[in-house]
Amino acid sequence: MGTIDKGVRVLTAVEAAGPCALADLVGATGFSRATAHRLAVALEAHGLLRRTTDGRFALGLRLVGLGRAAADGLPLADAAGPALAALRETTGESVQLYVREGEQRVCVAALESPHGLRTIVPMGAALPLDRGSAGRALTSSPSGWVDSVEDRERGVASVSAAVRGPDGAVLAAVSVSGPVERTTRAPGERYGVAVEAAAHAIEAALP
Repeated sequence: MGTIDKGVRVLTAVEAAGPCALADLVGATGFSRATAHRLAVALEAHGLLRRTTDGRFALGLRLVGLGRAAADGLPLADAAGPALAALRETTGESVQLYVREGEQRVCVAALESPHGLRTIVPMGAALPLDRGSAGRALTSSPSGWVDSVEDRERGVASVSAAVRGPDGAVLAAVSVSGPVERTTRAPGERYGVAVEAAAHAIEAALP
């Protein structure tokens, strides 16, 4: 495994668990104590990790700037902003925009539901393509909406629609997701029209 791969494993461990002691990094990565410490200190030197007041390793502030730069390089997310806000207002549930990256889908924009019980998908989250309605919208090129119930996560349902470019190619998937107790076990019947409308609104807003 290359050094970059090992560094990413350390960053991923901290992302998943929050601030980590060295022992936590060893347990999460499987690296020796010496290797985990060397990698963490190197990442800290580059601002990708930082130390908390109690000496644990947390994600570094340089990642904030990198994230903003990455977002600025993806005008699709900016173009989708008004449509996502309208979709959240219409449905009352959390909304997301995903793009395909290799064999995963990555969340590039997200707005959370105002409800206390809600679906939370952080920006930058990489999720599988083979589970959930957004994965199917990105890979199977449906002509309308698709929905899923407890496919990726127990108790969660979602509805998604593909966002297409002028040539008809799928650029992204817009989704609404929430707990089954509110979305019901037929979420497409409840939110499909609104999700499709959001996808068309995003298409119309593309530069």
